[in-house]
Amino acid sequence: MGKCRLCGKTSPSISDVIGACAECLRTRGAVALSIARTSHASYRLGLGLPAEPPQAETRVRCTVCANNCAVPDHGSGFCGVWVSERGVLKTIAGVNASIGHYYFDPLPTNCVATPVCPAATGRGYPRYAVSPSVEHGYYNLAVFFAGCNLDCLFCQNWEHKKMVAGPGWKRYVFTIDGLLRAGLDGKVTCVCFFGGDPGPHTVFALNFSRRLLKEAGERGVVKRVCWETNGLVNPALFKEMVRLSLESGGIVKVDWKAWSPWIYEALTGINGVKALEYLKTNVKIALEMGRERREIPVLVVSMLLVPGYVDEDEVSGVADYLSSLDPETPLILLAFHPDHLLRDLPPTSLNHAEKAYRAAVGKGLRNVYVGNEWLLGNYY
Repeated sequence: MGKCRLCGKTSPSISDVIGACAECLRTRGAVALSIARTSHASYRLGLGLPAEPPQAETRVRCTVCANNCAVPDHGSGFCGVWVSERGVLKTIAGVNASIGHYYFDPLPTNCVATPVCPAATGRGYPRYAVSPSVEHGYYNLAVFFAGCNLDCLFCQNWEHKKMVAGPGWKRYVFTIDGLLRAGLDGKVTCVCFFGGDPGPHTVFALNFSRRLLKEAGERGVVKRVCWETNGLVNPALFKEMVRLSLESGGIVKVDWKAWSPWIYEALTGINGVKALEYLKTNVKIALEMGRERREIPVLVVSMLLVPGYVDEDEVSGVADYLSSLDPETPLILLAFHPDHLLRDLPPTSLNHAEKAYRAAVGKGLRNVYVGNEWLLGNYY
C-alpha cells in the first residue's frame, strides 16, 4: 500500500518509489516531480550515469534525441552511449560497432505489432512476406542495444544500463559486418532493433540497415527492418528509420509512455514536455509517410498500462491525438508487471485494461488491441 507524500492518499496503485499519486503529478507537477526525481538520480548515480541530461558549460551538444545533452569533456550523455573526447562527440564503441547482443528469434515471435506483423499475418505477401499466413520456420534477427535515452523505473531490461556504464562494456561490442552476416542468413526475414532503445544507436542501425537492404535487393529476398523505440530521436533520423521500414515491409513500433508530461517525466526521468513534442512530431511523420503503404501500417503505437499512473486519461490523450491524424493507427495496450525499481505496484487489473480499451475506442481509433493479456487479473 503506497502513500502520496503530497495529498496523503494511500492505494495499492501508488508507488512509494515515485512518491506521488497521478492526480498530484497532473495538478502539482513541479512539486510532485521533485520527489520522483530522487529515485532516478540515486539509481543512476550509483551506476556512474548522469542523474539527468547534462548541460555542461564546457560542452559539445548532442542532437541525436530529445534530451539534447550538452556533454562535458570526458563525460557521457544521459544514455551512456554518446561521449565527448577533446570536444568530439562519438559513441563509445565507434562508428562501425555497437554495444549489446543479437540472436535468432523463431517466428512468429512475441512482437508488439503481432496483430499487423507480416511474419504473423502474411500481410504484404509476396512482396514483404514469404508466406501468406505465418512464417513458420523463419527467424527474426533480434538486435538488443544497451543504453537508453530514458530511465524508466519499470524497465524490463534494466540490465542494459550496467552494460554501457560498467567497466566491462567491451565484452558486449559487435560490428556491422558481424551483424550483416547474421542478417543475410536465408532463414532471417526480419530484423528488429530494441533494447534499451535503438535511439542512441540510430546511426549504427541505419548504416547497417542500408547495407542489409541493398544486399537483399540484389538477392531478391525479404528482409524487413523493424524498430521498437520510445520515438524520441531527432525527426531527421526518425524519418530515415521510417523510410527504411516502408521500403522493406517493416514496422516502427513507438512506445508512448504517457500523455501528461508530468507523469511521463515521473516514469522516465526526462523532460516530459520536450518528449511529447518529439513524439507528436515523429508520429505525424510516420503516419504521413505511411499513406503510401496501407496494407501494412508502418506505425504501431503501444502504451504500458502502469497501475495508478497510465490510466484511461493518459490513454485518451494519446488516442485522441492518433485519431486526429489517422483513426486506423494500431494502438496496443500492454499489461504491466512489476520490475526494476517499480516492484511495489501490482500487475495491471482487468478492469484497468477494459477502461483503457474503451477510452481508446471512444476517441475514434479503430484498431485497438490488448497485449500481454495473460498478466491481467483482479488486483485492484
